[in-house]
Amino acid sequence: MKYFMRSMVGVPAPVVMMMRVIPGVWRKLAAVGHTLPHDCIVMGDFTVPSPRLAGVKVPALVMHGSKTDARLKRAAAAVAQAIPGAQARTLDRQNHNVSAAALAPAVVEFLRSARR
Repeated sequence: MKYFMRSMVGVPAPVVMMMRVIPGVWRKLAAVGHTLPHDCIVMGDFTVPSPRLAGVKVPALVMHGSKTDARLKRAAAAVAQAIPGAQARTLDRQNHNVSAAALAPAVVEFLRSARR
């Protein structure tokens, strides 16, 4: 987890140290540590597979939080641009850990518009 946060995500070392001592934070991160090898493979260098995404034939909604890391914002924009007809949406005051309260209305709105 420490390597992932520092090397892949770019969290400064002092912040990682703080995360380790805040009650419950590191335990929750460590609980999903087994998913990190897959995340690293998928994330790679944050290059978006645009030619592959150009073949997506279903309605797509690509979202990110307004407080999300700039690399993820750029990746979301590239994904939305690569998928034909995709809708892009920024969720105000959200970071990478989007709250269900912010996510649900956007998804419901998208699904209702896709039905029309």
